[in-house]
Amino acid sequence: MHFVLYQRDDCALCDHALAMLAAVRAPEFASVWIDDDAALEARYGARVPVLRDERDGRELEWPFDPERLTAFLRHA
Repeated sequence: MHFVLYQRDDCALCDHALAMLAAVRAPEFASVWIDDDAALEARYGARVPVLRDERDGRELEWPFDPERLTAFLRHA
């Protein structure tokens, strides 16, 4: 998997991002919860949800819409 979605537990925005990923038929991705990881909390904190392409380090921060998400995924 090349994509990672950084998110929090009980995060309505994260749930919305997950629904959007499904709607645009995103490729398979890993989910990483930042809540119990101090380093990830420091890095992503209030920015979640964040979709990261591990191949080149690009990140798509919330808020994003289906068009921005699709463009991000196509760049891969």
